[in-house]
Amino acid sequence: MCGMSPASDLKSIPPGGLLSPEANAAAALAAATATSPGILTIDLDAIVANWRKLEKTAVPAECAAVIKAGAYGCGVEPVARALSAAGCKTFFVATLDEARVARETLPSADIYVLDGFFQNSGDAFAKINCRPVIGDLNELAEWDVFCRRSGWSGGAAIHIDTGMNRLGLTLVEAQGIVPRINAGDHGITLVMSHLACAESLNHPLNAKQVASFREIASNYSGVPASLANSSGIYLGPQFQFDMMRPGAALYGINPTPESDNPMQPVVDLKARIVQLRNVERGESVGYGATWTARRPTKLAIVSAGYADGYFRAASANDGTRGAEVIVAGKRCPVAGRISMDLMAIDVTDLPDKTARRGHMVTLLGEGITVDELAHHFGTIGYEVLTSLRNRYARIYKGGAAKSENADAEKDAPAAAAPA
Repeated sequence: MCGMSPASDLKSIPPGGLLSPEANAAAALAAATATSPGILTIDLDAIVANWRKLEKTAVPAECAAVIKAGAYGCGVEPVARALSAAGCKTFFVATLDEARVARETLPSADIYVLDGFFQNSGDAFAKINCRPVIGDLNELAEWDVFCRRSGWSGGAAIHIDTGMNRLGLTLVEAQGIVPRINAGDHGITLVMSHLACAESLNHPLNAKQVASFREIASNYSGVPASLANSSGIYLGPQFQFDMMRPGAALYGINPTPESDNPMQPVVDLKARIVQLRNVERGESVGYGATWTARRPTKLAIVSAGYADGYFRAASANDGTRGAEVIVAGKRCPVAGRISMDLMAIDVTDLPDKTARRGHMVTLLGEGITVDELAHHFGTIGYEVLTSLRNRYARIYKGGAAKSENADAEKDAPAAAAPA
């Protein structure tokens, strides 16, 4: 886990006995937060609540979970464990390496690997009992050869391209293998496609894709079908089929950007004030001298920057207001350019001594949403979450948080490794 340090300070053990496991975990977290430049808190209960909300939206369709890219930066093991305990039975990852990590936590779940099957990768799939998502006739042929030679019957998904033009069999190719499906003993456990514009409610490609997929999937007799991603779930029952594959919405990103976010926020990010300083009217702040104080200004210098996943695009200059952070419950603007490890915050309007060296400020949370931050970054919430770096102390709350934080204490080296 990210940013955790051992809690083995024997001097802190009170006379008369050792600390309890809970106290040791708390001591480890206290030590980590005391020395780390920031704290990334992930609410496992919120992830579970989001999954349950999505599941109820489309009963009786199965609600799977996409946990690729380190569960969108939130940590595969804790997220997978929490979702599995909540009843999730099917998971999607991008790569075989991700599947190996997921399998350690999910001994009996169905795990699909979205990046597909390559020649000579069959043994790796069989060893961890994971299913490739096949989107090319060459892949299908290689998978068939492996299954015949090895006798493996672990199953695979067929991905059909209905308009994304990224991965997947063409509609003609998908139609061409229908006789194989109807012949039985085909080993295909899922037929799927992917929506290109699901976040735009009235985009014409949505209707085109669902019509194409419905037609071809109806020919795959007895094979469950899946089309909807997070936003696709909210396009209506006709998009939900037998299985839904939410990803971003699980982690608090708005799946309905044309309306209010139905998801609970998941991530809270704080960083430390490392210095307070005063600048006079007319003085510039930061690289390039792009921001000039228009009044005597108090600045809080905060220990986070673009190396930590807080994008340089959120900078402020004399003509453009940048992002905001929460200092002592109040929104305060960024001043000047975001640098690699630091940013300057204008705290002039706060009461005297409200902002103090060593205090934490909130970069994400307390009303600053992933989607708001993405707007300032000039990107999407997906990139915000997957860019959060490993210098933050990482804390889990809810779900199996106690064991996750204890694992973080036990497993973290002195130099934190990415989740």
